[in-house]
Amino acid sequence: MTTSPEIARIVDAIRSRRRFVLSSHARPDGDSIGSQLAMAYALKAMGKDAALVNADPAPPPLLQFPGASDITIAPEVTRDFDAAIIMECGDLSRTGVKGLERFFVINIDHHPGNTAYGQINWFDASAAACGEMVFELVRALAVPFTVEIATHIYLAILTDTGSFHYSSISPRTFEISRQCLEAGVDPVRVARNVYDSNNMGRLKLFGAVLSAMQIDQTGRIAIVYLDHEMARAAGGTYEDTEGLINLPLTVKEIQAVVFFKQDEGEQYRVSMRSKGEIDIGAVAKQFGGGGHKNAAGCTITGPIDGLQKTFVEKIEHAIDGRPADR
Repeated sequence: MTTSPEIARIVDAIRSRRRFVLSSHARPDGDSIGSQLAMAYALKAMGKDAALVNADPAPPPLLQFPGASDITIAPEVTRDFDAAIIMECGDLSRTGVKGLERFFVINIDHHPGNTAYGQINWFDASAAACGEMVFELVRALAVPFTVEIATHIYLAILTDTGSFHYSSISPRTFEISRQCLEAGVDPVRVARNVYDSNNMGRLKLFGAVLSAMQIDQTGRIAIVYLDHEMARAAGGTYEDTEGLINLPLTVKEIQAVVFFKQDEGEQYRVSMRSKGEIDIGAVAKQFGGGGHKNAAGCTITGPIDGLQKTFVEKIEHAIDGRPADR
């Protein structure tokens, strides 16, 4: 692979520094956790100090992966570091962690709309996962491609491609995955750890949420809703909903899903998924959010009935290829 100027600058910055803090977006997913841990293992292999600090814990299935339980959960970084490596964040506030701006910031991201907030900014929208970028960086650092690093890169790719479902996949995706397997990754074990580690509360929560699912009048959009009372009644938690949004897309006629999760009062976290060329990333952007063409989200406030109607209209426009200005 050809080393880009941004990668070369990051390599120089890492080699000339010793103490690093790594962080990613609040409510982390498989790509953010996998990318952080792969990078941390690479830094430690170089004899560097690497601390991981996130605002929220990893989803329970991901805690089975090496190093995941060592991630510090805190609202602020109070120790001193030589640099902060931030992954998967369009702006620094997305981490939910204060104090990172005090350090030399290395910004590594593949989401459209990145604000270039770092002293070094490496943005690659063609990457199917941030883990693909970490793979390139690990290779450029000449770090041995150990099974620990490879496992977390494979985790990042597997989850951020929706188990190799999304249109962001490229030949590079499969080439990196091939090298991960050659390094010793067991793809069956990784997939089972991620997707087959449900508890009973999670299963009951899936049932409760899906039984209340609505379909729009066109039959193409699934509307999913969850509030705190529903989660308590099912014996599950919000973390147990990881992956739930993808299930309605397994229905042939469903082209997109919008999932409303109550935050507080009338504030909701909105997650969206779509198939093929349907750009729900553009929908999320209209509401101050972001993401990818087939996977995006935002936070919004208002009466739920009105919000659902608004988002269904926007997504219908996206399905039909029409502009959907606010």
